[in-house]
Amino acid sequence: QVQLVESGGGLVQAGGSLTLSCAASGFTLEQYAIGWFRQVPGKEREGVTIARTTADSAYYADSVKDRFTFSSDDAANVVYLRMHTLKPEDTAVYYCATPGYLTGNYCPRTARAYDHWGQGTQVTVSS
Repeated sequence: QVQLVESGGGLVQAGGSLTLSCAASGFTLEQYAIGWFRQVPGKEREGVTIARTTADSAYYADSVKDRFTFSSDDAANVVYLRMHTLKPEDTAVYYCATPGYLTGNYCPRTARAYDHWGQGTQVTVSS
């Protein structure tokens, strides 16, 4: 059974840093694409960074490029989202997700392509 558990959210001042973790079980990270998404009330879930852990590069939303980094520890089956220079507009609930099916080298960028989600972790950036 595929499970994803996020941790590491919290309150941070603007300009600060935070690292989120996503522990995966029921599959190995090398199998499927992994995405970090975020959502604020009243808005659609937004893809922040998405990748295959076996790939050399990741997709980043324009709003987080050069500030956020996708990484993984495949041996531990954990994915990380390292966030730097945080802004108040980064405030959201952050989710990790996987399609749970093979997509080849393609990493879907829309939330509806992802069948498995963690419970989410709140990130609040104060100004």
